[in-house]
Amino acid sequence: MKQFYTVVLDRFQRLSGTYTTEPYETGWADEAIAFIRIHELDLKTTVEAKIQISIDGIVWLDEGTAFAPITDLGDHFVKVSHFGGWMRILLTIPPEKSCKATLSIALKG
Repeated sequence: MKQFYTVVLDRFQRLSGTYTTEPYETGWADEAIAFIRIHELDLKTTVEAKIQISIDGIVWLDEGTAFAPITDLGDHFVKVSHFGGWMRILLTIPPEKSCKATLSIALKG
């Protein structure tokens, strides 16, 4: 029987500039889906987001999976299948702009 777990990394967080979620230990899982729910978004703002992985939760590398550029309210996701021991989401929002978002990872293994 597979295990399933969803972790909310940030809830209703006001974000601008470069932001990373707290690291989350994912070594037990076989697959993950990272979610970004945009609650508020300044006009003409594009949020860039990607997955980062780590062997130790300290040094981070781009995993290669990126969200499509986010320009609308609502839910956005990416599927990740090879992520090692730790995972986080890195977001980039123009410094003069901001958004309010909830960031989550759903894991199954």
